[in-house]
Amino acid sequence: MQTTPQPNSARLLIVDGHAYAYRAFHAIRELNAPDGSPTNAIYGFIKMLARMHVAVRPTHQCVVWDGGLSAERMTALPEYKSQRPPMPGDLARQLPEIKAYLEAAQIPSFVNDGVEADDWIASQAACAASCGAEVVIASADKDFLQLVSPRIGLLNPNDKTETIWGAEQVRTKTGVEPEQVVDWLSLIGDAVDNIAGVPGVGPKTATDLLKQFGSIDQIYARPGEVKSERIRASLLATEAHVRRNQKLIRLPTDLPCAFDLDTLAVRPGDPQQLAPLFERWGFKTMLAQLESAHSLQKELL
Repeated sequence: MQTTPQPNSARLLIVDGHAYAYRAFHAIRELNAPDGSPTNAIYGFIKMLARMHVAVRPTHQCVVWDGGLSAERMTALPEYKSQRPPMPGDLARQLPEIKAYLEAAQIPSFVNDGVEADDWIASQAACAASCGAEVVIASADKDFLQLVSPRIGLLNPNDKTETIWGAEQVRTKTGVEPEQVVDWLSLIGDAVDNIAGVPGVGPKTATDLLKQFGSIDQIYARPGEVKSERIRASLLATEAHVRRNQKLIRLPTDLPCAFDLDTLAVRPGDPQQLAPLFERWGFKTMLAQLESAHSLQKELL
């Protein structure tokens, strides 16, 4: 990150773009612009961003999009994420419109070809935290649990309390510490990413193993101490896969972060750009609110 350390009051909100676009698309089924084009994902995305702002109150913000699957992960596991269906056509049509909204709203967004959003988010979060900022990652992806630290928290849309997750919430969810999450997921696998775990090892067994041994390295250094013969045999038979899983699941925090934190400062949207978008999409209430706010601002000047 090309910036100087920021004061502790800086709070960066990083939004997992595709995750929220999908969420918005499925949350609102029927919504169309006057010309008949779908707008459900656009509308839902805008409303979700507004709710995030209320919950997080960021001073800085950005949205990160997937740039493709990691070549390294695909080499290690050719079937990585292969079970995922293609993006629905009506959602794909709305992504450029969502990005047009972000530009008009002066919310920076990033995508790097060949870089998964998770990887770039992890590196951006680490960069910002090292510069003294507090970071909140908005995503339901459990891989981000490994990043939780005193300066990095999670806003999980599945948690209706809108609590920013820290180590306590990670322990409640998994039974392990954030720094053990990679090992925990490596043992149980991740069906969402098509990563198989150790047969017979579910979340509770993985938690018990990590509480007893502390890490996967220690499990394989002392396999004779695994109480269940069945689990011990399963662990020994799949050691190579478990080691591979660790590499697949661990998010890098050292990718180049070629942005300046100052450029991510929260700024008001541009009414001249937003108004025609709201009008084209048929978002009458948003348009009225925009015009009212703009009129009030002009009166105050």
